[in-house]
Amino acid sequence: MVSPISSQAIAPTTLLRGQGAWGEALPYITQLCQRPLLLGRSMATQPLRDQLSSDLEFLGLSVTASNLRFDCCEVDLHRLADEAQSCDAILAAGGGKVLDAGKLLAHRLKLPCITVPLSAATCAGWTALANLYTPDGAFERDVVLDRCPDLLVFDHAFVRQAPPRTLASGIADALAKWYEASVSSADSRDGLVQQAVQMARVLRDQLLIDSPVAIADSTSAAWERTIESCGLTAGVMGGLGGARCRTVAAHAVHNGLTQLSACHHMLHGEKVGFGILVQLRLEERLGNNRLAAQAHRQLKPVLESLGLPVCLDDLGLANASPSDLQTVCEFACQDGSDLHHLPFPVTPAALFDALIGLSERSPVPS
Repeated sequence: MVSPISSQAIAPTTLLRGQGAWGEALPYITQLCQRPLLLGRSMATQPLRDQLSSDLEFLGLSVTASNLRFDCCEVDLHRLADEAQSCDAILAAGGGKVLDAGKLLAHRLKLPCITVPLSAATCAGWTALANLYTPDGAFERDVVLDRCPDLLVFDHAFVRQAPPRTLASGIADALAKWYEASVSSADSRDGLVQQAVQMARVLRDQLLIDSPVAIADSTSAAWERTIESCGLTAGVMGGLGGARCRTVAAHAVHNGLTQLSACHHMLHGEKVGFGILVQLRLEERLGNNRLAAQAHRQLKPVLESLGLPVCLDDLGLANASPSDLQTVCEFACQDGSDLHHLPFPVTPAALFDALIGLSERSPVPS
């Protein structure tokens, strides 16, 4: 039997990383474009984006600057497509939603894409994937892109300016790679998928070792390894594994939580980290998995030490009604959800019990 052909967008065409990478990237940018749309969002990073614009204009480029008004949503994307009519590239500088919007806009307009992460909160600067949200911030769907960015500029100086909370969030998002891929893809006979799963395990081990020092000291070697683990290596794993190395319940829970405005202030990785604990609890209760029970006991204090949410109260949902939580569970369990990559069926009722039971003692004996 002949194996089907697999097409994968594995990595950006060019990656520049390290302290001062932006300066080194300028000649590459001038080769890619002359009239970029510079996309951002946060007012906190506006001065930095102004400096990026000045650097580009000094080289003779004509820069059109614009900001997201919402999350990565169709309302913004339609407006930005109109603004980019005279542009010949998209340069997205910001966090995950800005990077996703920039990639998706470049994909639709068939323009070169340059990503400049301003934190290590996600690996969105690397991947050929974008998440679409409603203008209210509720997750809608993933969009698979035809390629990774043409240029990824991962400047440590930019990432160092981001709040430590963003790094903690990125650590949780990167940790999820192992907890999800080890469930969805561990039995795959595809060599690249097998290697991606093992890469996720090494990534987890490295993060568990380095994270405490990285959060405490942004001048340490551990900090450099950690930001690149979150912003780059996590993307490598996704590129190698492709669609066959899937997310599972941790991201499905994130997607469900975004349906509630009460936790829209939480970062992507913060909700994903909480989702890891929910997934492990499902594996304990529905799969009678002793290893999952042990992993839950080991991971929870790690997340707590990083200031990450480990219960509904931490997410701002202390007063959430049963109806609110049911909304989360029904969205996470809808047909086609990544949650169904678990090796056992999960109903909204079972997920509801796992959500509210995170603080309970493990039902599986150690």
